[in-house]
Amino acid sequence: MPIEKKSDELLQLAASTNASDIHFVPLREKGLIQFRVDGRLHQVEELPYGFFERLLSHFKFKAGMDIGERRRPQDGSMDIALQDRLLHLRLSTLPTAFHESLVIRLLPQTHPAEFQSLALFPDSLKGLHALLHRASGLILFSGPTGSGKTTIMYSLLQHIQSLSTRNILTLEDPIEKKIDLFLQMEVNEKAGITYGEGFKSILRHDPDVIMIGEIRDQTTAKLVIRAGMTGHLVLSTVHAEDALGCLYRLIEFGVTVQELEQTLLGIVAQRLLSVSCPYCGEACETQCFIRRKNKRMGIYELLSGSGLEKGIEWVRGNSDRPDETRTLNHFIKQGIALGFLPSQSLERWGVDRL
Repeated sequence: MPIEKKSDELLQLAASTNASDIHFVPLREKGLIQFRVDGRLHQVEELPYGFFERLLSHFKFKAGMDIGERRRPQDGSMDIALQDRLLHLRLSTLPTAFHESLVIRLLPQTHPAEFQSLALFPDSLKGLHALLHRASGLILFSGPTGSGKTTIMYSLLQHIQSLSTRNILTLEDPIEKKIDLFLQMEVNEKAGITYGEGFKSILRHDPDVIMIGEIRDQTTAKLVIRAGMTGHLVLSTVHAEDALGCLYRLIEFGVTVQELEQTLLGIVAQRLLSVSCPYCGEACETQCFIRRKNKRMGIYELLSGSGLEKGIEWVRGNSDRPDETRTLNHFIKQGIALGFLPSQSLERWGVDRL
């Protein structure tokens, strides 16, 4: 089979099954192709190594990568149209013990969904709606990689724009979806566009709302806090286990408790969990899993208002840890009890409280 035809077939199959990634795994004498569908890896087929190698070279060439370089990791990207859908592909190669590995991330350029539809329990995000009307302040999102933080921020930005026309700018690494509703800027450290430098440029562009992909260091944390104090509504992410952990992370980045009190509107901690199959139960058969809808839903913990005030007092050392009832663990247990989530969900995704 020609390489061009095989590559098109793989991409079309991945798009039709809503795969998020295609994995090209080199073995000793052959190559393995796997799809990641809603967090689970599924083996698609095995290929003779010669054909597998030429297929990798084809994708590298199409993405503008060096097909002769196999000793160093490389990154590339390209846009394709499949089944009347525009897909942005981000490619990453890695030298391994058995030749070269490739992963292709598929990013459909679709319109953001309503943020309430992302949650297994929509009522958990009820208080978030009120925060979007604020003219200034900081809203943070926390969760593991792939838990949907960027997805919910896109949905919230769309909702903000529907409420009233505002100048919305984003700074992302990378841009996952190119959307007409707001201006998007991508981090490019080779060109000198870091989060810090990009954020300074954004502030000069007279924004009303700013989305920052991630608070990575003290410089970015200080800029985000300053923007929240000076008339901007800021959305960003911080790597922490739960909502209260975000407060500690900001303190580690040099943010003072007084600055938190003045700028922080709310913290959303989240997990993206597999939903039990209504037909197969917890052990869903592969073909059923690929075809059925609503395979994963979000679990959200919102810390705002009086709960946030108690959390800040706890960080200050003036009180015990807040005894919140609407935590991640609470919603996971509720999902298990109602039969929505597999029984091992709490063990895998729950938060260990101090």
